Amino acid sequence: MFYVYILRSLKDNKIYTGYTSNLKLRLSEHLEGKVKSTSFRRPLKLVYYEAYLSKKDAQDRERYLKGGGKAKLDLKKQIENTLKI
Repeated sequence: MFYVYILRSLKDNKIYTGYTSNLKLRLSEHLEGKVKSTSFRRPLKLVYYEAYLSKKDAQDRERYLKGGGKAKLDLKKQIENTLKI
């Protein structure tokens, strides 16, 4: 399986979108500060993920969400209550 995931920074309340084939390991790396792009935004919380059978589908979805605009706004609206927790 391949995963697209959303982390929320509890420090600045911003979200980070990523992709991985091992969600448990990647989340651990983020939480331990081993990922350069999120290490300064810890603590982090996993707030959403999607699973895909195809690596390309997951990569395309991540790219689409990272592109911002309507995609990111729609996802934020979809999980708005989760982002408040």
